[in-house]
Amino acid sequence: MADYPVYGTITGPVVMIGFGSIGRGTLPLIERHFDFDRERMVVIDPVDTDRALLDERGIAFEQVALTPENYRAVLTPLLTRGGGQGFCVNLSVDTSSLDLMKLCRELGALYIDTVVEPWLGFYFDKTADAAKRTNYALRETVRREKAANPGGTTAVSCCGANPGMVSWFVKQALVDLARDTGLDRAEPTTREAWAAYMRDLGVKGVHIAERDTQRTRLPKPMGVFWNTWSVEGFISEGFQPAELGWGTHEKWQPDNMRSQSEGCQSAHFMLQPGANTRVRTWCPTPGAQYGFLVTHNESVSIADYYTVGAGLEPEYRPTCHYAYHPANDAVLSLHELFGNGGTQQETLHVLDETEIVDGIDELGVLLYGHEKNAYWYGSQLSIEETRDLAPYQNATGLQVTSAVLAGMVWALENPEAGIVEADEMDHRRCLEVQMPYLGPVKGYYTDWTPLTDRPGFYPEDIDESDPWQFRNVLVR
Repeated sequence: MADYPVYGTITGPVVMIGFGSIGRGTLPLIERHFDFDRERMVVIDPVDTDRALLDERGIAFEQVALTPENYRAVLTPLLTRGGGQGFCVNLSVDTSSLDLMKLCRELGALYIDTVVEPWLGFYFDKTADAAKRTNYALRETVRREKAANPGGTTAVSCCGANPGMVSWFVKQALVDLARDTGLDRAEPTTREAWAAYMRDLGVKGVHIAERDTQRTRLPKPMGVFWNTWSVEGFISEGFQPAELGWGTHEKWQPDNMRSQSEGCQSAHFMLQPGANTRVRTWCPTPGAQYGFLVTHNESVSIADYYTVGAGLEPEYRPTCHYAYHPANDAVLSLHELFGNGGTQQETLHVLDETEIVDGIDELGVLLYGHEKNAYWYGSQLSIEETRDLAPYQNATGLQVTSAVLAGMVWALENPEAGIVEADEMDHRRCLEVQMPYLGPVKGYYTDWTPLTDRPGFYPEDIDESDPWQFRNVLVR
């Protein structure tokens, strides 16, 4: 990658909101791959910890926290200064993705984010019922806006590694599975055709199966939450209800599971936090493993996108959920947090590339229940390769920032697509842009199921007639 391809020109201002670990990692990718006016780029963040990176590049910085009261006044002049089409890259927490997206579209500025983020206070609002605290509810606000105002300036919603990249992996995995099982059908070009494609391949569900093996040089101290990406983001989503796209093959659900009453109704949720809910899954390096059933937008959007029919009883819908084993230090941090009644540690810290000694972030999609049992397809990016590919980030970060890059390229090439999710984008084009930053991207078949190698010492409430029932996946 000595000669970096320039994918397009951003004719107006570039406004990056948030300069945490993902913002820092995205900055050099923007510099490498776009022509833009550096004098009209500005970064906005409430803290100035890494301002030196911007000062040495001559990029403006505004130290301000965006709020419902000030975001229009702050952003409007920045996104319109000097003419051309501006681009808002929202990589922040505690800012409403929906409100920022609507403003950008009013101004004719392109927009991208990595999550449907609410304003400060949403995640820990004890007066809100569980259904309203789900990612399903957050996503529905954006889908309603899309339905009410179709078309127009492109706003890419939820385009990081997951959600984002993994939706492109699902499509590529389906194409691989069709090739290997002899499904004689052209690659789909519409949502309806993709849904029928997955159904006819016999896929019962999808795990977003991830294992982060990145290790630090020193042991984690007590009273500190260590993670390889945003700690605030992880804690926030971890306290949301465990949530998953609910498939038509499922025959059982936990007593504390609930369904949604409005919208596409593609997801169910449990009355317990996702980061304290374990599921069984499989990744190539560790094999069988436990993961946390943390809510993510892709769990809802993938199940929705591949639905044949509608409502609570469609003809076909895959189960889909995150099954995340974070870095060992993050697992220990979670144990401390929940063991202390959910009280956050005083210090929240993202491990950077200088603190990590080795390891990979193995992030992919496990398509299961078909005639070849299960197929994992994804990225196996190491910290060593990350250091060679791009600065200011670890392996986890580069999987996210390179997806932001791909989403920005797609938006520039499709500037009047309206509000879109990763599932609705051209997966081949997006992966073409992102692949050089993902390390090995491979597919693996496995004969593992959630019933494989159970200890057998105690009675279990399992369904032996179908290994891929959620009854067998959930750790109870």
